[in-house]
Amino acid sequence: MQKLDMTVIGGGLVGASIAWGLARSGILPLVLDGADLDFRASRANFGLVWVQRKGLHAPHYALWSDKSAKIWPMMAETLSEDSGIDVGLIQQGAFTFALSEEELESFRADMECVAAETAGRGPAFKVLNRSQTRHCVPQVGPDVVGSVYSPADGHVNALRLFHALHVAMQRRGVQYRPNHKVTSIQPVADGFVLQGGGFSILSRKIVLAAGLGNKRLAPMVGLVCPLTRSKGHVLVTEKCKPFVSCLSATIRQTDEGGIMIGDSEETDNSNIASSSAISAVLASRAIRILPDLQNLNVVRIWTGFRVKTADGVPIYDHSARHPGAFLVACHSGVTLAANHSLIVAPQIAASKLGEDLSLFSAGRFSC
Repeated sequence: MQKLDMTVIGGGLVGASIAWGLARSGILPLVLDGADLDFRASRANFGLVWVQRKGLHAPHYALWSDKSAKIWPMMAETLSEDSGIDVGLIQQGAFTFALSEEELESFRADMECVAAETAGRGPAFKVLNRSQTRHCVPQVGPDVVGSVYSPADGHVNALRLFHALHVAMQRRGVQYRPNHKVTSIQPVADGFVLQGGGFSILSRKIVLAAGLGNKRLAPMVGLVCPLTRSKGHVLVTEKCKPFVSCLSATIRQTDEGGIMIGDSEETDNSNIASSSAISAVLASRAIRILPDLQNLNVVRIWTGFRVKTADGVPIYDHSARHPGAFLVACHSGVTLAANHSLIVAPQIAASKLGEDLSLFSAGRFSC
Protein backbone atom coordinates (compact mmCIF):
# COMPACT_ATOMS: atom_id res chain seq x y z
CA MET A 1 0.00 0.00 0.00
CA GLN A 2 1.38 3.40 -0.99
CA LYS A 3 1.74 5.80 1.94
CA LEU A 4 1.37 9.54 1.47
CA ASP A 5 1.17 12.67 3.57
CA MET A 6 -1.62 14.45 1.65
CA THR A 7 -4.12 13.44 -1.04
CA VAL A 8 -6.60 15.67 -2.85
CA ILE A 9 -9.61 13.76 -4.16
CA GLY A 10 -10.80 15.56 -7.28
CA GLY A 11 -8.83 17.26 -10.03
CA GLY A 12 -11.32 19.84 -11.24
CA LEU A 13 -10.97 23.59 -10.79
CA VAL A 14 -11.46 23.37 -7.02
CA GLY A 15 -9.17 20.38 -6.50
CA ALA A 16 -6.48 21.77 -8.81
CA SER A 17 -6.63 25.19 -7.11
CA ILE A 18 -6.20 23.54 -3.71
CA ALA A 19 -3.40 21.25 -4.93
CA TRP A 20 -1.49 24.14 -6.52
CA GLY A 21 -1.92 26.21 -3.36
CA LEU A 22 -0.70 23.30 -1.21
CA ALA A 23 2.38 22.94 -3.41
CA ARG A 24 3.10 26.66 -3.03
CA SER A 25 2.86 26.08 0.75
CA GLY A 26 5.44 23.30 0.67
CA ILE A 27 3.04 20.33 0.67
CA LEU A 28 3.16 18.07 -2.41
CA PRO A 29 -0.12 16.15 -2.54
CA LEU A 30 -1.27 13.35 -4.76
CA VAL A 31 -4.35 14.30 -6.81
CA LEU A 32 -6.73 11.44 -7.57
CA ASP A 33 -9.17 12.25 -10.36
CA GLY A 34 -12.02 10.50 -12.12
CA ALA A 35 -12.55 9.67 -15.78
CA ASP A 36 -12.95 12.06 -18.71
CA LEU A 37 -16.65 11.32 -19.10
CA ASP A 38 -17.55 12.00 -15.46
CA PHE A 39 -19.97 14.86 -14.78
CA ARG A 40 -17.49 17.72 -14.43
CA ALA A 41 -18.55 21.25 -13.57
CA SER A 42 -15.05 22.40 -14.59
CA ARG A 43 -15.85 21.69 -18.23
CA ALA A 44 -19.24 23.38 -18.24
CA ASN A 45 -18.72 26.62 -16.36
CA PHE A 46 -19.12 30.12 -17.77
CA GLY A 47 -15.70 31.47 -16.78
CA LEU A 48 -16.97 34.36 -14.68
CA VAL A 49 -15.20 36.09 -11.81
CA TRP A 50 -18.51 37.31 -10.46
CA VAL A 51 -19.76 39.11 -7.34
CA GLN A 52 -23.06 40.70 -8.42
CA ARG A 53 -25.97 39.46 -6.27
CA LYS A 54 -23.71 36.84 -4.67
CA GLY A 55 -24.42 36.18 -1.01
CA LEU A 56 -28.01 37.39 -0.77
CA HIS A 57 -28.99 36.67 2.87
CA ALA A 58 -25.49 35.25 3.38
CA PRO A 59 -23.24 38.30 3.89
CA HIS A 60 -20.18 36.17 4.70
CA TYR A 61 -20.48 34.63 1.23
CA ALA A 62 -20.87 38.05 -0.42
CA LEU A 63 -17.70 39.30 1.29
CA TRP A 64 -15.85 36.06 0.56
CA SER A 65 -16.67 36.35 -3.17
CA ASP A 66 -15.65 40.00 -3.23
CA LYS A 67 -12.37 39.16 -1.51
CA SER A 68 -11.54 36.54 -4.11
CA ALA A 69 -12.37 38.90 -6.98
CA LYS A 70 -10.00 41.48 -5.50
CA ILE A 71 -7.05 39.07 -5.25
CA TRP A 72 -7.70 37.42 -8.62
CA PRO A 73 -5.14 39.65 -10.41
CA MET A 74 -2.48 38.44 -7.95
CA MET A 75 -3.47 34.85 -8.59
CA ALA A 76 -3.46 35.29 -12.38
CA GLU A 77 0.05 36.77 -12.28
CA THR A 78 1.37 34.06 -9.95
CA LEU A 79 -0.27 31.29 -11.97
CA SER A 80 1.27 32.68 -15.15
CA GLU A 81 4.70 32.61 -13.51
CA ASP A 82 4.26 28.97 -12.48
CA SER A 83 2.60 27.68 -15.65
CA GLY A 84 3.67 30.05 -18.43
CA ILE A 85 -0.02 30.40 -19.37
CA ASP A 86 -2.04 33.62 -19.51
CA VAL A 87 -5.60 32.77 -18.42
CA GLY A 88 -7.03 35.90 -20.06
CA LEU A 89 -8.31 37.65 -16.94
CA ILE A 90 -10.34 40.77 -17.75
CA GLN A 91 -11.92 42.69 -14.86
CA GLN A 92 -13.54 45.78 -16.31
CA GLY A 93 -16.96 45.45 -14.69
CA ALA A 94 -20.16 43.82 -15.92
CA PHE A 95 -23.88 44.37 -16.42
CA THR A 96 -26.99 42.47 -15.44
CA PHE A 97 -29.55 43.47 -18.07
CA ALA A 98 -33.27 43.70 -17.29
CA LEU A 99 -35.99 43.09 -19.88
CA SER A 100 -38.81 44.43 -17.68
CA GLU A 101 -39.26 47.00 -14.95
CA GLU A 102 -40.08 44.14 -12.57
CA GLU A 103 -36.74 42.48 -13.34
CA LEU A 104 -34.85 45.71 -12.84
CA GLU A 105 -36.55 46.35 -9.52
CA SER A 106 -35.77 42.80 -8.39
CA PHE A 107 -32.09 43.21 -9.31
CA ARG A 108 -32.01 46.56 -7.49
CA ALA A 109 -33.61 45.09 -4.38
CA ASP A 110 -31.15 42.20 -4.28
CA MET A 111 -28.10 44.45 -4.58
CA GLU A 112 -29.40 46.88 -1.97
CA CYS A 113 -30.13 43.95 0.35
CA VAL A 114 -26.57 42.62 -0.03
CA ALA A 115 -25.22 46.12 0.64
CA ALA A 116 -27.33 46.43 3.80
CA GLU A 117 -26.48 42.93 5.06
CA THR A 118 -22.75 43.57 4.59
CA ALA A 119 -22.97 47.01 6.24
CA GLY A 120 -21.85 48.63 3.01
CA ARG A 121 -18.76 46.44 2.63
CA GLY A 122 -20.12 44.51 -0.35
CA PRO A 123 -19.19 45.19 -3.97
CA ALA A 124 -19.95 48.59 -5.43
CA PHE A 125 -22.80 48.82 -7.96
CA LYS A 126 -24.94 51.24 -9.94
CA VAL A 127 -28.52 50.85 -11.13
CA LEU A 128 -28.83 52.29 -14.64
CA ASN A 129 -32.02 53.25 -16.46
CA ARG A 130 -32.67 52.60 -20.16
CA SER A 131 -30.81 55.63 -21.51
CA GLN A 132 -27.87 55.22 -19.12
CA THR A 133 -27.53 51.56 -20.11
CA ARG A 134 -27.65 52.41 -23.81
CA HIS A 135 -25.00 55.12 -23.27
CA CYS A 136 -22.68 52.48 -21.74
CA VAL A 137 -23.61 49.68 -24.17
CA PRO A 138 -24.89 51.13 -27.46
CA GLN A 139 -25.57 47.65 -28.90
CA VAL A 140 -28.39 46.79 -26.47
CA GLY A 141 -31.81 46.23 -27.96
CA PRO A 142 -35.01 48.22 -27.33
CA ASP A 143 -36.33 45.57 -24.93
CA VAL A 144 -33.63 46.39 -22.37
CA VAL A 145 -35.20 48.70 -19.78
CA GLY A 146 -32.12 49.09 -17.58
CA SER A 147 -29.27 47.27 -15.88
CA VAL A 148 -27.17 46.86 -12.80
CA TYR A 149 -23.46 47.52 -13.21
CA SER A 150 -20.68 46.39 -10.88
CA PRO A 151 -17.03 47.32 -11.51
CA ALA A 152 -15.76 44.25 -9.60
CA ASP A 153 -16.91 41.61 -12.09
CA GLY A 154 -14.78 39.99 -14.77
CA HIS A 155 -14.06 36.78 -16.65
CA VAL A 156 -11.30 34.41 -17.73
CA ASN A 157 -10.73 31.72 -20.31
CA ALA A 158 -12.04 28.87 -18.14
CA LEU A 159 -10.48 25.98 -20.08
CA ARG A 160 -7.12 27.76 -20.15
CA LEU A 161 -7.43 28.32 -16.39
CA PHE A 162 -8.06 24.61 -15.87
CA HIS A 163 -5.02 23.75 -18.00
CA ALA A 164 -2.82 26.35 -16.27
CA LEU A 165 -3.67 25.00 -12.80
CA HIS A 166 -2.74 21.47 -13.85
CA VAL A 167 0.51 22.58 -15.48
CA ALA A 168 1.44 24.73 -12.47
CA MET A 169 0.70 22.10 -9.82
CA GLN A 170 2.61 19.40 -11.68
CA ARG A 171 5.59 21.69 -12.32
CA ARG A 172 5.74 22.20 -8.57
CA GLY A 173 5.87 18.46 -7.97
CA VAL A 174 2.22 17.46 -7.48
CA GLN A 175 1.40 13.94 -8.68
CA TYR A 176 -1.76 13.69 -10.78
CA ARG A 177 -3.54 10.39 -11.48
CA PRO A 178 -6.63 10.43 -13.70
CA ASN A 179 -8.99 7.45 -13.89
CA HIS A 180 -8.55 6.89 -10.15
CA LYS A 181 -12.06 7.26 -8.81
CA VAL A 182 -12.15 6.81 -5.04
CA THR A 183 -14.93 4.43 -4.05
CA SER A 184 -14.09 3.94 -0.38
CA ILE A 185 -12.46 5.96 2.41
CA GLN A 186 -11.68 4.16 5.65
CA PRO A 187 -10.36 6.19 8.60
CA VAL A 188 -7.54 4.37 10.42
CA ALA A 189 -5.19 5.23 13.26
CA ASP A 190 -2.56 6.90 11.06
CA GLY A 191 -4.77 8.47 8.39
CA PHE A 192 -7.19 7.28 5.73
CA VAL A 193 -7.18 4.28 3.44
CA LEU A 194 -8.40 5.31 -0.02
CA GLN A 195 -9.53 2.55 -2.32
CA GLY A 196 -10.78 2.37 -5.89
CA GLY A 197 -10.46 0.20 -8.95
CA GLY A 198 -7.07 -1.49 -8.59
CA PHE A 199 -5.49 0.84 -6.05
CA SER A 200 -5.19 1.27 -2.29
CA ILE A 201 -3.49 4.28 -0.70
CA LEU A 202 -2.83 5.28 2.90
CA SER A 203 -2.85 9.07 3.28
CA ARG A 204 -2.27 10.95 6.52
CA LYS A 205 -4.49 13.84 5.43
CA ILE A 206 -7.07 14.20 2.66
CA VAL A 207 -9.05 16.96 0.95
CA LEU A 208 -12.43 16.10 -0.52
CA ALA A 209 -12.73 18.28 -3.64
CA ALA A 210 -14.65 15.79 -5.76
CA GLY A 211 -17.53 18.04 -6.78
CA LEU A 212 -20.74 16.05 -6.98
CA GLY A 213 -18.85 13.07 -5.54
CA ASN A 214 -18.42 14.87 -2.22
CA LYS A 215 -22.00 14.01 -1.28
CA ARG A 216 -21.10 10.31 -1.39
CA LEU A 217 -17.62 10.59 0.14
CA ALA A 218 -18.25 13.05 2.99
CA PRO A 219 -20.11 10.65 5.35
CA MET A 220 -17.15 8.25 5.16
CA VAL A 221 -15.09 10.75 7.17
CA GLY A 222 -17.81 12.09 9.49
CA LEU A 223 -18.84 15.03 7.31
CA VAL A 224 -21.91 15.95 5.24
CA CYS A 225 -22.20 17.67 1.89
CA PRO A 226 -25.85 18.22 0.94
CA LEU A 227 -26.13 19.11 -2.74
CA THR A 228 -29.06 20.04 -4.96
CA ARG A 229 -29.30 19.06 -8.61
CA SER A 230 -28.67 22.05 -10.85
CA LYS A 231 -28.22 21.50 -14.57
CA GLY A 232 -27.26 24.33 -16.90
CA HIS A 233 -26.95 24.86 -20.66
CA VAL A 234 -24.22 26.80 -22.46
CA LEU A 235 -24.40 27.91 -26.10
CA VAL A 236 -21.29 28.96 -28.03
CA THR A 237 -21.36 30.87 -31.32
CA GLU A 238 -18.89 30.87 -34.15
CA LYS A 239 -15.83 33.06 -33.61
CA CYS A 240 -16.01 36.66 -34.74
CA LYS A 241 -14.18 39.93 -34.28
CA PRO A 242 -14.78 41.66 -30.93
CA PHE A 243 -18.14 43.39 -30.94
CA VAL A 244 -19.66 42.65 -27.53
CA SER A 245 -18.28 45.61 -25.62
CA CYS A 246 -19.65 44.43 -22.30
CA LEU A 247 -19.77 41.44 -19.99
CA SER A 248 -22.92 40.06 -18.39
CA ALA A 249 -23.86 37.02 -16.37
CA THR A 250 -25.56 35.50 -19.42
CA ILE A 251 -23.51 36.74 -22.41
CA ARG A 252 -19.76 37.00 -22.79
CA GLN A 253 -17.35 37.10 -25.69
CA THR A 254 -14.26 35.02 -25.03
CA ASP A 255 -10.75 36.12 -25.85
CA GLU A 256 -10.84 33.59 -28.69
CA GLY A 257 -13.84 35.30 -30.33
CA GLY A 258 -16.71 32.93 -29.57
CA ILE A 259 -19.73 34.25 -27.69
CA MET A 260 -21.06 32.19 -24.79
CA ILE A 261 -24.72 32.32 -23.80
CA GLY A 262 -26.01 30.66 -20.65
CA ASP A 263 -27.74 30.89 -17.26
CA SER A 264 -30.40 28.18 -17.44
CA GLU A 265 -31.16 25.94 -14.45
CA GLU A 266 -32.98 22.61 -14.28
CA THR A 267 -33.42 21.02 -10.87
CA ASP A 268 -35.29 17.86 -11.85
CA ASN A 269 -33.20 16.50 -14.71
CA SER A 270 -30.32 14.04 -14.43
CA ASN A 271 -29.88 13.59 -18.20
CA ILE A 272 -26.72 15.21 -19.57
CA ALA A 273 -28.33 15.73 -23.00
CA SER A 274 -29.13 19.29 -24.09
CA SER A 275 -32.65 20.56 -24.68
CA SER A 276 -33.56 22.41 -27.87
CA ALA A 277 -36.41 24.18 -26.04
CA ILE A 278 -34.11 25.55 -23.34
CA SER A 279 -31.46 26.49 -25.89
CA ALA A 280 -34.10 28.42 -27.84
CA VAL A 281 -35.14 30.37 -24.74
CA LEU A 282 -31.52 31.25 -23.96
CA ALA A 283 -30.87 32.35 -27.54
CA SER A 284 -34.09 34.38 -27.71
CA ARG A 285 -33.31 36.31 -24.52
CA ALA A 286 -29.73 36.93 -25.63
CA ILE A 287 -30.94 38.35 -28.97
CA ARG A 288 -33.40 40.63 -27.17
CA ILE A 289 -30.47 42.00 -25.16
CA LEU A 290 -27.99 42.20 -28.06
CA PRO A 291 -29.85 41.98 -31.41
CA ASP A 292 -26.64 41.64 -33.44
CA LEU A 293 -26.29 38.11 -32.05
CA GLN A 294 -28.97 36.96 -34.50
CA ASN A 295 -26.38 37.17 -37.27
CA LEU A 296 -24.17 34.49 -35.69
CA ASN A 297 -24.38 30.70 -35.88
CA VAL A 298 -24.39 28.58 -32.74
CA VAL A 299 -21.70 25.95 -33.24
CA ARG A 300 -21.74 24.14 -29.89
CA ILE A 301 -24.19 23.45 -27.09
CA TRP A 302 -23.30 21.61 -23.94
CA THR A 303 -24.72 21.00 -20.49
CA GLY A 304 -23.25 20.44 -17.06
CA PHE A 305 -24.23 19.97 -13.45
CA ARG A 306 -23.29 22.63 -10.93
CA VAL A 307 -21.77 21.65 -7.61
CA LYS A 308 -24.48 23.54 -5.77
CA THR A 309 -24.98 23.10 -2.04
CA ALA A 310 -28.44 22.94 -0.49
CA ASP A 311 -28.38 26.70 0.24
CA GLY A 312 -26.06 27.77 -2.57
CA VAL A 313 -23.29 28.80 -0.15
CA PRO A 314 -19.90 27.03 -0.25
CA ILE A 315 -18.91 24.42 2.31
CA TYR A 316 -15.48 24.40 3.97
CA ASP A 317 -15.10 21.79 6.70
CA HIS A 318 -12.56 19.92 8.80
CA SER A 319 -13.80 16.68 10.32
CA ALA A 320 -13.98 16.74 14.09
CA ARG A 321 -14.45 12.97 14.24
CA HIS A 322 -11.56 12.23 11.88
CA PRO A 323 -9.01 15.08 12.02
CA GLY A 324 -7.03 15.40 8.85
CA ALA A 325 -10.06 15.16 6.55
CA PHE A 326 -11.02 18.44 4.88
CA LEU A 327 -13.89 19.21 2.50
CA VAL A 328 -14.33 21.98 -0.08
CA ALA A 329 -17.51 22.26 -2.15
CA CYS A 330 -18.88 25.19 -4.16
CA HIS A 331 -20.40 26.10 -7.53
CA SER A 332 -18.18 29.18 -7.97
CA GLY A 333 -14.97 27.39 -8.80
CA VAL A 334 -13.68 30.18 -11.05
CA THR A 335 -14.66 33.12 -8.85
CA LEU A 336 -13.30 31.47 -5.70
CA ALA A 337 -10.16 29.98 -7.28
CA ALA A 338 -8.05 32.82 -5.91
CA ASN A 339 -9.30 32.26 -2.36
CA HIS A 340 -8.88 28.51 -2.67
CA SER A 341 -5.28 28.63 -3.85
CA LEU A 342 -4.02 31.63 -1.87
CA ILE A 343 -6.02 31.39 1.38
CA VAL A 344 -7.72 28.02 1.92
CA ALA A 345 -4.84 25.81 0.73
CA PRO A 346 -2.28 27.35 3.13
CA GLN A 347 -4.75 26.83 5.98
CA ILE A 348 -5.17 23.17 5.03
CA ALA A 349 -1.39 22.86 4.85
CA ALA A 350 -1.28 24.17 8.43
CA SER A 351 -4.01 21.61 9.39
CA LYS A 352 -6.45 24.27 10.59
CA LEU A 353 -9.12 26.24 8.77
CA GLY A 354 -9.36 29.91 9.67
CA GLU A 355 -12.01 31.13 12.07
CA ASP A 356 -13.61 33.17 9.30
CA LEU A 357 -14.45 29.92 7.46
CA SER A 358 -16.44 28.50 10.39
CA LEU A 359 -19.61 30.11 9.01
CA PHE A 360 -19.22 27.92 5.91
CA SER A 361 -19.27 24.64 7.85
CA ALA A 362 -21.95 22.14 6.85
CA GLY A 363 -22.91 22.13 10.50
CA ARG A 364 -25.26 24.96 9.57
CA PHE A 365 -27.60 22.39 8.02
CA SER A 366 -28.14 20.66 11.34
CA CYS A 367 -29.23 23.81 13.17
